[in-house]
Amino acid sequence: MKEIRIHGRGGQGSLVLAQFIAIAALEEGKFSQAFPFLGAGGERRGKAIQAFVRIDDRFIRLRSRVHRPDYVIVQDATILDEIDVLEGLKEGGTVLINTEKSFSPPTGRGLIRWVEVPASRIAMEVLGRPLMNAALLGAFSLATSEISLTSAEKAIERRFPGEVALQNVKVARKAYEYCREEGL
Repeated sequence: MKEIRIHGRGGQGSLVLAQFIAIAALEEGKFSQAFPFLGAGGERRGKAIQAFVRIDDRFIRLRSRVHRPDYVIVQDATILDEIDVLEGLKEGGTVLINTEKSFSPPTGRGLIRWVEVPASRIAMEVLGRPLMNAALLGAFSLATSEISLTSAEKAIERRFPGEVALQNVKVARKAYEYCREEGL
């Protein structure tokens, strides 16, 4: 089983990204689940929140938060100053961060793959808005190979109608290509 923890802020669509990944996995014939953890008092815009995804070849019975993720996705790099996003990350795990900056991977935390992608900028270039979820989905596809780009595109098309889907598919492709060109 592969487990993913997404760190974002209320209003950024952490659950939407989790659903994209889960739908893409279903497209590939895998079992998956996606769910949020809103903490006490529920989600508030701007408050740090988490969403989780599980992917497996077998039915998933586990229904708890993800404590030992294989992958961590950070939608907003400012969260790095507030939360230890690496907590519980498995040895050899991957951290995918939406950022324009270059961060040094932390030392003393074991082998971690650190992937930085300007997902908000990519979304701005295509959509005119910094809605980074489709970009992170495309980047996740290339960085992890857990889902294909084709399945990611189908997930977007299932979640959004018409032109909205087409534009978000462009965002996912652009992020995928960015990561490929960067050798991520």
